[in-house]
Amino acid sequence: MRTPQIALYTDFGFDGPYVGQLKSVISRLAPEVPVIDLMHDVPSHDVKSAAYLLAALVGEFPVGTVFAAIVDPGVGSDEREPVVVKAEGRWFVGPGNGLFSSVVGQAASAEAWTVTWRPERVSPSFHGRDIFAPVAARISLGRHRPGRTCELSNAVNLEWPLDLTRVIYIDRFGNAVTGVRAKTVAEDAVIDFGGRTLPRAFTFADVPEGSAMWYENSNGLVEIAVNRGRADRELGLAVGSDVPIRSTGSGCL
Repeated sequence: MRTPQIALYTDFGFDGPYVGQLKSVISRLAPEVPVIDLMHDVPSHDVKSAAYLLAALVGEFPVGTVFAAIVDPGVGSDEREPVVVKAEGRWFVGPGNGLFSSVVGQAASAEAWTVTWRPERVSPSFHGRDIFAPVAARISLGRHRPGRTCELSNAVNLEWPLDLTRVIYIDRFGNAVTGVRAKTVAEDAVIDFGGRTLPRAFTFADVPEGSAMWYENSNGLVEIAVNRGRADRELGLAVGSDVPIRSTGSGCL
């Protein structure tokens, strides 16, 4: 049987020691398991944006993948418990602060556990290294019971909508990714923002250079871009910006 892989998804960035320390723990406990750096520039402390972005990315990974996902502004507090979620055969290890809500909301089946295991030494500010990385490593090897079974509502927020009509990520090109699945949007939909009406396009070259548009990105989300420009600067977009999507035939999404 193929050994699962571990995908790291954090807001740590590559500056500093934190990603390296996660990998060191996993390498020590599960040296044969491949580790994928999925993302480390998730919007800092923004659990809701991170949740919708994660859900859009997991489909490219095989069943059995273990996601060590850490966007954890409440680390070390009573605001959340460490949790494990299993959704459609993929594992998610991280804080029970809502980070896995969109994954569960879009899954046909899911279950959850509260992580009860603790190492001898736990830093109150780095559960990623001391709890989540070891648990992810052991789950990847099939050697670790996730913990105590809990209700999904104790691990995720089941009341969040399936789509989030706001910007959840700005990539290095200045493109603005939203939390809206493009398959849910009408073919004739436009986005009204910054005094401009942005049409739908198939790809960048469908509009003149310097023109703004929206399209379905490679992960199935509505994304706003400027052909050979930066949508964030030209339209004043940032993570958290509301994005009104309007069908020209039947009103707003």
